[in-house]
Amino acid sequence: MLTSFSLAYKRNQTMGPQIESEPFVTFIRNQAQEMAKQHRLPASRQEWLEKRQEIRRKLIKSLGGFPKTRCDLDPQTVGRMEFADYTVEKVVLQTLPGVRMMVNLYRPSGDGPFPAVLCVHGHWKGAKQDPTVQARCIGLAKLGFVALAVDAFGAGERAIEQALGEYHGEMTAATLYATGRQLAGVQVYENMRCADYLQSRPDVDGAKLAITGTSGGGNQTMYAGALEDRFKAVIPVCSVGNYQAYLGVACCMCELVPGALSFTEEWGVLGLVAPRGLMVINATRDGIQFSVAEAKKSLSGAKVVYDQMGVSEHVRHVIVDSGHDYNKPMREAMYGWVTLHLKNEGDGSPIEEPEIETVDRELLRCYQEGERPNDYLTLPKLASRFAKEMVKRQVKPIHREHWDADRVAKLGMIRRYVGRYANNLEIHDGVALDEVEPGESASFEISPETGVRFGLRWTKGRREELVIATALDGPALSAAERQWCVEHGIGLLEVTLRATGPYAPKSNRIGAALDHNVAQWAAWIGRPLAGQWVEDLQVAIGWVVAAYDQVPGVTLVTRGAAIVPGVIAAGLQTRVKQLVALDAPLTLVSERAYGPGQIGAILPGMLATLGDIGNLLSLVAPRPVWVIAGKNMQAEDLTRDDLVETLSYAASIYKVNESRELHVMMPEGRDRWLQRVFSA
Repeated sequence: MLTSFSLAYKRNQTMGPQIESEPFVTFIRNQAQEMAKQHRLPASRQEWLEKRQEIRRKLIKSLGGFPKTRCDLDPQTVGRMEFADYTVEKVVLQTLPGVRMMVNLYRPSGDGPFPAVLCVHGHWKGAKQDPTVQARCIGLAKLGFVALAVDAFGAGERAIEQALGEYHGEMTAATLYATGRQLAGVQVYENMRCADYLQSRPDVDGAKLAITGTSGGGNQTMYAGALEDRFKAVIPVCSVGNYQAYLGVACCMCELVPGALSFTEEWGVLGLVAPRGLMVINATRDGIQFSVAEAKKSLSGAKVVYDQMGVSEHVRHVIVDSGHDYNKPMREAMYGWVTLHLKNEGDGSPIEEPEIETVDRELLRCYQEGERPNDYLTLPKLASRFAKEMVKRQVKPIHREHWDADRVAKLGMIRRYVGRYANNLEIHDGVALDEVEPGESASFEISPETGVRFGLRWTKGRREELVIATALDGPALSAAERQWCVEHGIGLLEVTLRATGPYAPKSNRIGAALDHNVAQWAAWIGRPLAGQWVEDLQVAIGWVVAAYDQVPGVTLVTRGAAIVPGVIAAGLQTRVKQLVALDAPLTLVSERAYGPGQIGAILPGMLATLGDIGNLLSLVAPRPVWVIAGKNMQAEDLTRDDLVETLSYAASIYKVNESRELHVMMPEGRDRWLQRVFSA
């Protein structure tokens, strides 16, 4: 028998779901604002120097860290273009073992050595070949600077396919996410390798290096400039704003630094550039995250740092009346800044641009389309290499005590992902549960935290069995599956998790990433969506315990990528009698870009800390787990051999627990899963 839930939770007497406009964005922003209160400006030089080390350490960790040793650059010149005042060398560098970067080096006429500027691109389809990038490189070369234009990993010539214009974000960049090696971190490291390359050239003055870029390239510039002291001048363009302004808009995965707001605001990263020269250029007609107003907030903090360092003249803000660009006035401002800080000439004021004539972007390629080496390592292939290395580190326990210790350690890591949440939960419904007849349903919402809700649809059953079902897109159960449960007297609790379905913002999808925006916003504050969803499921289970006089046997059913929060919740909650994973992706290891899906279902760095998705099933042992029609990250059915390999770790845990309750059903048996599960 059920009791009224009003005794366990506060009640909103309004009937039915009351979904506000974009409530999840507001929830995330409020969390960020509370975090920002902890980021105090330094009151002294010494205080900043101490804070600097903390921000630097945490930033590197959030980016995924950098290799301890650097491989041979192995530069190969594959072409050259001669112009009146400069030469363009087409060079291929090795930034990581087996990873090749295609670059164009613009060299002035003369002997040198010349100061050099690394020019990184934004999300222009032409990448390093784009006229926007060519223009500044030509201008720099004509003014006596070596300019090195590079393709970011996954873009330009370094995309999966060989035609220019491919986007390296969303589910391509997501292949790195579970490894903890963020795309932003790989880019920063490669920019450091570019500094290595420039310093290796006899025609470059290695003590006089700078970096500049716009949009996504501006973010590369800011982070590389913050962490690489060899860049004596740092000029991010149309990219500096404020981290809190990122919350509510769409940004590329190459700009994401998970958890950044938990330890700094953008002023702290800009402050890492001090005492070196920092020029921030903004456009008056840009997106809010890169707007003049938001940039001023960050620069006001950075200027405090520069003042404490005694070099207030080394930071400058340039505002250009234009849209998102790297146009002539912006370039001329940059020329003046690098002339001051690399040549020690002038006062940093704009320098008139020489005559610029760009060329067809295809002419600048190191490899013409179709001619790139067949063994070229793409972004997903590098991610797969990282992932395989991490999966190998998950050692199978040889006895029960070994597993018990490992399980405690993994649950501790999981709790860091999930975090703490308040016990003061609030229910929003107007239905007395004991008035509901078997087979009838009641819908309501729960606020597990102030400002956020998730939805529940409860269908009363006749038996002491309850299915809690959830998915990240669409219903967890088909109409036929729901009807089967009702006909067999099994109760249902269908959970619509926060930031999904009607609780997701209207603009959320980017390409194949179905939850692109909410996943990023949650990551910025260090509370990944999968962890928040675990919280929702735990609260739903808690509702069952509170609402029923006699708690039924709970079967937790997940569809698709909901397996990640589902299996973790089942691991944490022994009230779950068994877990059923329908159509679940079982491995994050892939040499291809992921198919349409949810980035939020991936815990950043989980492969290093918890293991692959299939490994997580071990957390439920020795209780029954049913894997129904297991898939890869492209939603393709796994073969029997693939399933054996993917589930081998979990199978070993069931073995040491002397349990035979890890069940696998192939796709051809999917239609009969309810009969199998509830007759077992």
